[in-house]
Parts: sequence; C-alpha cells; structure tokens
Amino acid sequence: MLIATRNFFLSLLLISSLFCQTPLAKSSLPISDSQVRKNKIQCYADIDSGLWGWSCKSSTVARENCALRCLSPACYELIYESDPLEEGEIDLIRSQEYKYCMHKLSVGESLEGVKGAFSN
Repeated sequence: MLIATRNFFLSLLLISSLFCQTPLAKSSLPISDSQVRKNKIQCYADIDSGLWGWSCKSSTVARENCALRCLSPACYELIYESDPLEEGEIDLIRSQEYKYCMHKLSVGESLEGVKGAFSN
C-alpha cells in the first residue's frame, strides 16, 4: 500500500512538473524575467507545501536546488545536477548559464553550447 501511494505521488509530481513547464514551451518571445520570478515563487510554494518532499525543505540550499529543478528540469540537469549548489556558494557563471538555458528553451533553440558559455 505504501509503495502504491508513493508511486502515485511520484506520478502526480511528474505530471504536475510537465504542466509547470508550459511557459517554457517554444515561442517567438523568450521567457521574461518577471515570468521566471513568478514561476520560481510558485516552485517555492510547492516546495514549502511539501510537494517536493522533506529533502527539499531540509536546508536553504536544498530548497534553492529544488526550486531550480522545478523551474526548469532540463536546465538544472545541464548546469547543476552534476555539481549542485552548496551552502554559502554563489556561482554567478552557472547562474548566467542557467538563465541563458531557460532563454534558449523558451524560444525552442538547442541547448548546445550553453554549459561553458560564460566561462573565461
């Protein structure tokens, strides 16, 4: 019973995350900063409500990593998944790469060349 409930919850989470990605669907206009902020606020609300599980509420940095994953799973995977943010870390280069990734996704462009685009 517990496994079935967990599988149902994970399925529901996956389906809801697909709907959250609608603003990043192919468009002639890139996603705006205000839309990104609005979507991120909704991600924080989902995390705070427990929808993303306890691990996403365990620390400030865990919450931020989950919010970035919620906002754009594809960009999170490309930029942060292999090296998530750590406590106290401020990574301006990866932050710019993430925003660039979201921009490219929103207009339907390839993500090739995003990682490392802002490196020296």
